Amino acid sequence: MDHHDERPDLDHRILTALHARGTGPRVAAAARALSLAGEHGALWLAAGLAGAAADRERRGAWLRGTALTAGAHLASMGVKRLVRRPRPHHVEPLVRTAGRHSFPSSHATSAVAAAVAFGALGARVVPALAAAMCVSRVVVGVHYPSDVAAGAALGAATARLGARWMKGGRDHG
Repeated sequence: MDHHDERPDLDHRILTALHARGTGPRVAAAARALSLAGEHGALWLAAGLAGAAADRERRGAWLRGTALTAGAHLASMGVKRLVRRPRPHHVEPLVRTAGRHSFPSSHATSAVAAAVAFGALGARVVPALAAAMCVSRVVVGVHYPSDVAAGAALGAATARLGARWMKGGRDHG
């Protein structure tokens, strides 16, 4: 018997409550759109490349921030393969997933890595969008809140550890 299916704990209760918010068509549509946009870190990688194209003076910093975001995403995939926590089974997911494992949330990892890295370059909208991305993973029913929290922590740590490298070289701006 899988003990993850019997979660009467706070993680389980928060997932159940937030997932119930996804029954409304607007919330469900927004959560699905965020899930699709965040698949494999695509939204964040595109944002980093757009920042590099628009901000010529700090192009290198934007590209290194994009590389940190991609690296954080890859790290989350590695952790996911080691931990192998199954996705929630007690709610009907609103989206399909690329894999069976939920810990940590790779969407949350890349979102928070981008929020930290691109936020340091002045991209003020990214943290709010990243927070919405994180919450959406629970709303669509594919992650426990602890999966999202772990992914967010991994993304933040990756971006913070690479902050000096990201702003290095001639791109101090």
